[in-house]
Amino acid sequence: MSTFTTSMFASIKGALQKDNKPANAVSDILRFTKGNSYVVRLVPNVSNPEKTFFHFYSHGWESFATGQYISAVSPQTFGERDPIAEFRYKVNRTGTEDDKNKAKSIIRSEKWLVNAYVVDDPINPENNGKVKILRYGKQLHNIIMSAIEGEDAQELGPRIFDLTEVGCSLRVKVEDQGGYPTYVSSKFLMPGALPGVTDGARSKIEQDVIDLDQVFKIKSSDELQELLNEHYHCTDSTPVQATQQPVTQTTAADTTKVDLGEDVDMTPSSPQPATEDVDLDDDKIKELLQGLDE
Repeated sequence: MSTFTTSMFASIKGALQKDNKPANAVSDILRFTKGNSYVVRLVPNVSNPEKTFFHFYSHGWESFATGQYISAVSPQTFGERDPIAEFRYKVNRTGTEDDKNKAKSIIRSEKWLVNAYVVDDPINPENNGKVKILRYGKQLHNIIMSAIEGEDAQELGPRIFDLTEVGCSLRVKVEDQGGYPTYVSSKFLMPGALPGVTDGARSKIEQDVIDLDQVFKIKSSDELQELLNEHYHCTDSTPVQATQQPVTQTTAADTTKVDLGEDVDMTPSSPQPATEDVDLDDDKIKELLQGLDE
């Protein structure tokens, strides 16, 4: 008599369905559109509080080989040496003016990730009532840090992570400043309950948090060098000009990924007075890159 049961079949079927789902959470990153306001409540990682935020650096540029926008997390995120950063440093010290101008196409960006319960997404209302990822740059970082340990900490503090009626939601206001999105008018709102969220639902929200340090698939040092060779130098061999020092990557994820979904909040690698107080989207990045080639 067979020991195979209907429940075993259901388990096998469920496992196959899970395997068909994307392995990363890039698709869970909230997308913002200029001229709109979004309301979210920050969600702490209650099982591992120190992982509530993920702070990272990345490089991005328009490939000189394919024209595609290329991006990758920098090993400097984990305190490791970065072959792309070292290449740019060497060019800025010893390269020709043409070399330096070309190197400006590599945009270094600093960002943070945090889980957020979506109260109101006016463009994609299907996100409402779900836990998504809020990716942000220095403007929103300043507002959040002011609430945690700055001049607004006494009034806000733990309330920005509280899912009850005493918690405070964050209104992300995306305005236009000279063609670029700016977030400086964003702010935390007065305390209030989350619509329709009960005690049981709050527990579910906390359980739905995404492991932020697993969102992006991290490239190894060799893979970053290959990326630079292929999409910057347009060659398969390692240029003399590029660093060949090994970089040890200590993160758990070691597979490759080109697209970080960098659609907003890109900080130029060199200060640009006209845009240093605003965040750049992909279209504006491409305009800047095209301008550098002219």
